[in-house]
Amino acid sequence: METTQRVVHRSAMFSRLLLLLVGLALLLLGHTLLRENLPERLTHTWPWKLKLLDIQSAVAAVLATGGAALARAQYARTIRPALGYFGRVIADIAPSHQLAWACQLSNGGQEVVVTVDLRYWINYTSTAHSNGVTDSSEWVTHQVATASIESCGLVNRRDFTLHVVGPGRPIPGQHLQLLGWFTEKAMREVENVFIRVHVLDRVGDTHERVINMLKAADRSPIHADPPPF
Repeated sequence: METTQRVVHRSAMFSRLLLLLVGLALLLLGHTLLRENLPERLTHTWPWKLKLLDIQSAVAAVLATGGAALARAQYARTIRPALGYFGRVIADIAPSHQLAWACQLSNGGQEVVVTVDLRYWINYTSTAHSNGVTDSSEWVTHQVATASIESCGLVNRRDFTLHVVGPGRPIPGQHLQLLGWFTEKAMREVENVFIRVHVLDRVGDTHERVINMLKAADRSPIHADPPPF
């Protein structure tokens, strides 16, 4: 279920349009080269009687559009976000001085990204299954995911919390975003919480990463972990 980061959508204006222009320039160059090498008698018939560009102009068009597409790809790679996550036991986040496993999303890139969508997929432990709780069968919203976990008898903001990260939420480069936390009681019921994160970068590309909030979680914590930085 967990996946590495990938691009799921590219900007139509800044990506597809450039590729279309490159293809058009190559077609023009091909037409021009063929026309220049045809016998003169054939250049008076359709479609070869149509002269669009000379060879120098056609080559210049290919170089210009190809250079623009290459520059766009290089810039997109430069500002590409680096989505990661980590979890640790925290002492001061859950009520009644409970220890809790907290998970944070990180943007290790240099540029800000904007949250587009977060979806959840919940898997439960055998204990929860024996009580009639079922795993998710599709990606669900924050509200549905929270209600599903509460169906185990857990209380939101006392035993667990999934933080609301709505569309348009900026995540600057080298910054963290808290996704949620789970107490020991909650982790006895919940096996995995997968989050599918979609973010938008400066050039309009949408990046996806699926993470597991409870991967390698300390399910019976006895002390808090030190700060990561």
